[in-house]
Amino acid sequence: MSHSIQATLTEIQKILLGKDQQVRLALTCLIAKGHLLIDDLPGMGKTTLSHAIATVLGLSYNRIQFTSDLLPADLLGVNIFDRHKNEFTFHPGPVFAQLVLADEINRAPPKAQSALLEAMEERQVSLEGETRLLPAPFFVIATQNPVEQSGTYPLPESQLDRFMMKISLGFPDSESEKQLLKGVDRRNLISTLSITMNPSELLQLQEKVETITVSDAVVDYVHRLLTYTRQTEGFGHGLSPRAGISLIRAAKAWALVDGRQFILPDDIQMVLPSVVEHRLSGSSVSGHPLSHQLLKSVDIF
Repeated sequence: MSHSIQATLTEIQKILLGKDQQVRLALTCLIAKGHLLIDDLPGMGKTTLSHAIATVLGLSYNRIQFTSDLLPADLLGVNIFDRHKNEFTFHPGPVFAQLVLADEINRAPPKAQSALLEAMEERQVSLEGETRLLPAPFFVIATQNPVEQSGTYPLPESQLDRFMMKISLGFPDSESEKQLLKGVDRRNLISTLSITMNPSELLQLQEKVETITVSDAVVDYVHRLLTYTRQTEGFGHGLSPRAGISLIRAAKAWALVDGRQFILPDDIQMVLPSVVEHRLSGSSVSGHPLSHQLLKSVDIF
């Protein structure tokens, strides 16, 4: 299983050059049964990353372009009357896929955003009194443009909290960017990627996360981190218990990717910025991200 994970990372990194950390965080989020939010400028490789993950893992894939006129039915599906059968037939929307890319989610109005986030939370769709389960595994990668760009509807805190992780790809380093400029379109290379894991193996990995051992010392460390954000000025409302649960679960998946059956404090520290930064409100007086201040201020033991 560890070999499959490393092979998956290697394949995706062939497409996303110089983004090893972000690729590993994205795979960790998927293994932890979370959902991923990518906040970045257009053209940074967000769509390419999602398509590459789906290809390498053999997942069914749908991309939904969020626009200002998007309706919940455009995502979830609709019942249409069939005159030949004299009954209504359900036509599933694009959310019925194992990996769904919600592209530029903050360009759609709140009603459409909420429809997707409900599906993310419940992993099912309820329409006209009937509940339909979404496929398993089910993973949403949502992208959003910076809120200062025109035509955006910022996600409220309660909806941001539904995403286990938030990352930013950022500009590539000089050598990687030169390779991108000289090479072929990365999207054209996706079809050349090898499938390293099938959906049933991914489901087994997700279940294996539950078996990773968490010591009392690590739980105490996470609790001190949560408490610090609630009692220290500059952190706004602080982190919720759900944030703590997500932090431990993400750290379990990170340890599993490393081939370990137990969590180290280092695992918590590696995933913490991507898990908590979008959940914190406030500003750091030091100029560093709040997650940086949090890690610096709370001792491991």
